[in-house]
Amino acid sequence: MNKFFSLIYLVSSLQFIGCAQSTATRWVDDIVPDSSLDDPGFKICNAEGQVIQYFNNGQAMEYKGEKYTLDSIFFSEYKSVNKPGETGLIRIRFIVNCKGESGRFRMIAMDAEYREKEFDKNITEQLMSITKSLKGWTPKVWKETAIDYYQYLIFKIESGKLISILP
Repeated sequence: MNKFFSLIYLVSSLQFIGCAQSTATRWVDDIVPDSSLDDPGFKICNAEGQVIQYFNNGQAMEYKGEKYTLDSIFFSEYKSVNKPGETGLIRIRFIVNCKGESGRFRMIAMDAEYREKEFDKNITEQLMSITKSLKGWTPKVWKETAIDYYQYLIFKIESGKLISILP
């Protein structure tokens, strides 16, 4: 029994130490402000710890014209980069504030085997530029209040060609 309580004490101590060391994020993948990356004009409406995931209010992605419009924008604006080996997934994650404005864009990419990958800049810069230019995000409402939320787009790329966009 003493071993059980010792284990509980150890785990709770480690959690406390972990919280004390890192107060910048509350969950893995929170987007902490970074003045070297972020537009200084972008502001969230609520406290840092109150940004929810896009699906937390039971609604799917909310974009004016829905996914069809979003796909149309990317497939018309993205210029394929014919490069064998430039295959995998690119995720751009960002925050949409209570006004429908987006900011704090972060990108991560992986190859077809889900290993981290660095894609050709002609691919990633296009996707980031188009994502930043999107102006149709709809504020999410929770208990009659517009809130800030995390949104992401995942781009499936095959040999430099845009194949599909998730979610």
